[in-house]
Amino acid sequence: MRRPQRWWRGKSTPAKVETYTRWSFHFFGLIEVLALGVPNFREVGPRLATVLCLLIVVHAALCMLVASRALDWTRGRRAQPVRLLWALAALTATIAVGAIALAERGPGGPDVDSAAWGIFGGVLCFGAGMITLGVHNRRRVVAVVSGFAFGAGVVSFPLGMPSLASLMVACIVLLGGGFLAFTSIFSVWLLNAVYTLDEAKETRARLAVAEERLRFGRDLHDVMGRNLAVIALKSELAVQLSRRGRPEAVEQMIEVQRIAQESQREVRDVVRGYREADLEAELAGARGVLGAAGIDCEVRGDTAGLPAGVQSALGWVVREATTNVLRHGDAGTCAVVVRLSEGRVVLTVENDGVPEAAGAGSPAGSGLAGLRERLSAVDGTLEAGPAGNGVFRLTAEVPLPLAAGTVLEVAS
Repeated sequence: MRRPQRWWRGKSTPAKVETYTRWSFHFFGLIEVLALGVPNFREVGPRLATVLCLLIVVHAALCMLVASRALDWTRGRRAQPVRLLWALAALTATIAVGAIALAERGPGGPDVDSAAWGIFGGVLCFGAGMITLGVHNRRRVVAVVSGFAFGAGVVSFPLGMPSLASLMVACIVLLGGGFLAFTSIFSVWLLNAVYTLDEAKETRARLAVAEERLRFGRDLHDVMGRNLAVIALKSELAVQLSRRGRPEAVEQMIEVQRIAQESQREVRDVVRGYREADLEAELAGARGVLGAAGIDCEVRGDTAGLPAGVQSALGWVVREATTNVLRHGDAGTCAVVVRLSEGRVVLTVENDGVPEAAGAGSPAGSGLAGLRERLSAVDGTLEAGPAGNGVFRLTAEVPLPLAAGTVLEVAS
């Protein structure tokens, strides 16, 4: 039982939707066999019923194959299955004509006629619906369904069927085939939309990274541009003064050294600000990112009044925990709780959908090791591991400075 669950959880969301769509079309083939082939054993003799059932099984199997190849074609994985489409059309027409011949020249009886006309209309509906998967143009889809309906009416009328009955047969094929065609086209459209949304989400993430890099580059340019220009001018002035033997050259080089040291300090400040994580911002970001991924995220607790060092350390914990929830397992819910306990800030992150084997190996990852190093700088601790029933729990504790802890306790 674990292997199917692991196989299913290992798929991405678009891959899950594609698998569901494929098996839905295969289920259509099963419906065709159960609706058209099996009932024949109650209406006609066993030999004839076996032959008819085998024909329906072959037709359903070809419909399944066409649906699978057509989905691959819509995803750009193979060429359009033109030969299979023509083969399905030919087989559908052959079985339909054979059903009419059975009704006209086969063993008499109302049960035989009912079974024959049921097969006639059923294979035309299923055949038209599956063939439309292999075409994209709406006009061609309408032409395929209308052509099958028109052919059903034209073929049934010369065989002695009243005109009103022939019109009804054509309408039934038109409605049945149209319904299956609409269902098939809508399913393919939904699958393509899911893949497009997934690609858009990845593109948005890449754009966010690129925007952050541009912001960091602009900050460095603002800090270093002016100082480097001053350093260049003063060093050039020092060179000129040195060539003339002027003692002011030493003063200019001392000024260059001071500006260089100041620039180094400013660059460190920029990098430090870039690396620091704000706890409130990380909690809001985690809620938004997990919600966009379809994970129900609940955040509880108040972060107001926490020292900057504590917020930065716990913010990195939230960021890394969010990344792990997205990358590992197949979480449906996630809870983030921030609380005070005896002068310590306790951050707990719990998510479901994590197999026990994967959860047991996660704490050894480099991301959690890096978090332990960051927390150790503020005398904090980190514990991570499975909590049972497919739940993974990460707990970080950071002690509060005495003054900050007193203020927070009074406020609470």
